[in-house]
Order: sequence, then structure tokens, then C-alpha cells
Amino acid sequence: MVRSLMTLGATLGALALAAISSTAFAQQGAPQPPARGLEMALALEAAQAAVSTCLGEGVKGTAAVVDSEGVVRMLVSADGSSKNSAELSPKKAILANAMKKPTSEIQAEMEKDAALKAKLEADKSIFPRAGALPIMAGNDVIGAIGFGGANGQQGGGNHDEACAKAGLDKIKARVK
Repeated sequence: MVRSLMTLGATLGALALAAISSTAFAQQGAPQPPARGLEMALALEAAQAAVSTCLGEGVKGTAAVVDSEGVVRMLVSADGSSKNSAELSPKKAILANAMKKPTSEIQAEMEKDAALKAKLEADKSIFPRAGALPIMAGNDVIGAIGFGGANGQQGGGNHDEACAKAGLDKIKARVK
């Protein structure tokens, strides 16, 4: 009798826990879909093409590829590239991904809009300068590629963005 009451109590406790757990999970809603992004091989190929292109033009820099959530998926640095390029290229890519446009366009908008400029420059998780492009799969932005490394005499952010474009052009036809 005592044993059956203990078993009944354990069963009721387990049922109550299951009911509470399923209620809690139901309140959380459906899980978020996973971030979209380039396949790893394409991300590597794009980053390597960007670095190689700039290296061939005398610029030692870093290419970063982020997914649709802004998570860095690939970072490739040329031998002798600066710490600064490795820190700034992902920040450029994160901004291009978030705003769904090239960072050169964002930089141009900042020149006309002081409030936008102040807001973006206050956010230390991004670098609002030319050098990154969104990666499109059809009409969807699935990430971005950013490049950093060109100094002012080498064309700065505009040169960086041309290198990012070279990387993107290398793989664009295969992006899904």
C-alpha cells in the first residue's frame, strides 16, 4: 500500500512537471530559424579572393564574412596585415549585413545626416566606413563580406570595398 502510494505520488509529480514544462515551452513560441549564410567553402573562397586581389595591388589586409545574424563565419588575413584590419573588417561586414547595403552607401548617407552619423559612430560594434558589401541569395541578404587594410594613400575604404567586391564576384554565381 505504501509502495503504491509512493508510485502514485511519483507518477503525479512527473505528470505535473510535464504539464508545467510543456506550458513553459509553448509560451516561448517556435524556435527561431537558423541564420543563413554562405557554405563554409564559399566563404573561404570569397575571403581568399578578396585578400589575394588586394595583396596583388600592394594592400595587406583582412577579409571577413558574416552570416545573416552578423556572426563571423570566416576571417582571412594576409601575411603582414595589421591588427586593425582584422578588427575592422568584421565590423564593416556586420554593418553591411544589418543595413542591407554597401558600407560606402552608408558612409555617404552619414555625410548628409548628422543624427545617423552620431548614432553609427557611437556603436563600437560596427565600423561605418566603406569596405563591405551584403551577400545576396536572390532578394535575401544572407550575410556580408568586409575588407580592411588599405590606407588613405592606397584609396582607403573605397579600395577595401573593391577588394570585398572581388571576393564576392568570385562566388556570386554559386550563392544559394
